[in-house]
Amino acid sequence: MAPLLVLSISFALLLVLGRLGVKHLASWVTCLRYALAAMFLLTASAHWGSRRAELVAMVPPALPYPEILVTATGVLEVAGAVALLVPRLAPWAAMGLTLLLVAIFPANVHAARAGLTLGGSPVTPLVPRTLMQVVFIAATVAVAIGARRRTPNP
Repeated sequence: MAPLLVLSISFALLLVLGRLGVKHLASWVTCLRYALAAMFLLTASAHWGSRRAELVAMVPPALPYPEILVTATGVLEVAGAVALLVPRLAPWAAMGLTLLLVAIFPANVHAARAGLTLGGSPVTPLVPRTLMQVVFIAATVAVAIGARRRTPNP
């Protein structure tokens, strides 16, 4: 739930700042890029912190090397978040993060079905988690499309 809150609250605050005259934040796409970057930095932080073991446990048993997969997805989240901040890279980063969200969704399904915990609390049940995933994917796709339209050709 924390990633959804970070995405929603930061997007809303950035939009307000844009409406209050912060020229750099005049575009909803820019605001959404920054909000997604904040969300992905938050989620990436769990890959090396106290929640790492819980993320490793979320990897479906059929997949090999769960520790490496957790590290790799964390690195990809950080790289994607940083690339979202660079206007020319943002469309590509957003599409890459869309693919990453699709790729990691089976871990969320496994965690929900297995009744795992994250941060000492039960993981989000499957239906709400699926809806959140749809929101995250919609946001990354919106940035991919919106940023590509706003990025001038070289």
